[in-house]
Amino acid sequence: MRWLAAFWLLIFTAPTPEIRYFQFERPVVKPAPSAGQTCAVVDPGVFAHALVGLADLRLYQSTTETPYVLRVAAPVASAGQSLSLLNVGKSGNQTVFDAAMPSGSYSDIQLNIDGRNFLATVAVSGSQTQTSVSRTKLGSFTIFDLTQQRLGRSTILHLPQSDFRFLHFQIAGLITPQNVTGLSVVEVPVVLPKYVTVTQTATGTQKGRDSVFEFTVPARTPVGRIVFVPGAQPSSFSRDVQVKVAPVARPPADDSTAPPQPFTFNGNILRVHSIQNGHRIDEEHLAVDAPSDLDSPTKWTVTIENGDDAPVQITSIRLEMMERDLCFDAAAGAAYTLYYGDSALAAPQYDYAALFVPADNAVATQLGAETANSAYQPRPDMRPFTEKHPALLWMALILVMMLLGAVAFRSVKAIQDKPS
Repeated sequence: MRWLAAFWLLIFTAPTPEIRYFQFERPVVKPAPSAGQTCAVVDPGVFAHALVGLADLRLYQSTTETPYVLRVAAPVASAGQSLSLLNVGKSGNQTVFDAAMPSGSYSDIQLNIDGRNFLATVAVSGSQTQTSVSRTKLGSFTIFDLTQQRLGRSTILHLPQSDFRFLHFQIAGLITPQNVTGLSVVEVPVVLPKYVTVTQTATGTQKGRDSVFEFTVPARTPVGRIVFVPGAQPSSFSRDVQVKVAPVARPPADDSTAPPQPFTFNGNILRVHSIQNGHRIDEEHLAVDAPSDLDSPTKWTVTIENGDDAPVQITSIRLEMMERDLCFDAAAGAAYTLYYGDSALAAPQYDYAALFVPADNAVATQLGAETANSAYQPRPDMRPFTEKHPALLWMALILVMMLLGAVAFRSVKAIQDKPS
């Protein structure tokens, strides 16, 4: 029975990585022969040939597997926190109120204003106590709703990084206390997001009034946002953007994964640099967030809806993804190679990743050009015998049922033939 136990153990044991089973390799280019924590940016080219989530990445120093950790340069910040308004009222012809702020640093403040077609200036000051007469001026900010001029709306105050316990607001303009319905704040991110370009273009087509730009994104490449770089004209605009994402082609017949379904999402780009009623307005929102979990080659169609206005001059449009760093502890003078392209592997589980602490003096490096692994050979089919030959399983089941039926028939016949 030992051979039978060993057989089943072999069938259900997860495949182990071996250099000969990886289809692709890329050298890790080291800027200096020093030891210590080293990090390389995993550029978009790796995603097209690796598994979803980069599960099959393995790092080798010669023939020895080296533990690593993958870090995503995502922003670390709290979600928007709604705050109550205090002492809302009028002071002369201005609307005034206070707000108790959360502990820690904060920057952008979102005012909730109930109203349309307005332009106002908000003066903000801070103090550590609500009744303090000594207040620090944080600046004056313009909020607006220029819907009639098709220039959008902005009620965000871009404060300098602050940690005052109380903020004091004075709004000059046609904003009444009843129009101010709330306030929210997002803490300053500890780590700012980093992005790398997946693909870009400056060439589009005009379809009626709309400006249309098309992109092809390789398989499994996680696009996180679309960045628009407009030309000088027009100096102020607000345009709705529609993005359609569709699969380039269906997966091959032996691919069991379902093809992605086409979908559409929308956004808006805004630039306002003007003087309105003596108020200087400088506001820009030139990026649209995008889904980041698309795992097949896709065609992206980005449409800027110009309406009856002149088309926005576009210098370039970039599809970007969050930067991902592969970090490991390098030995002095050692050469490392990154391998991938083995569909049988699962994501590795390293103690190094679980205990990883980023170093301030980590060596920044990069990956060399992708090449085919010269030692590559297809991995043997390790599927269970029953998966390779399902017809034999059915034949065996039918045979067993026939045998059981024959045994049952003989038992019944023997009972009937037995003399009473």
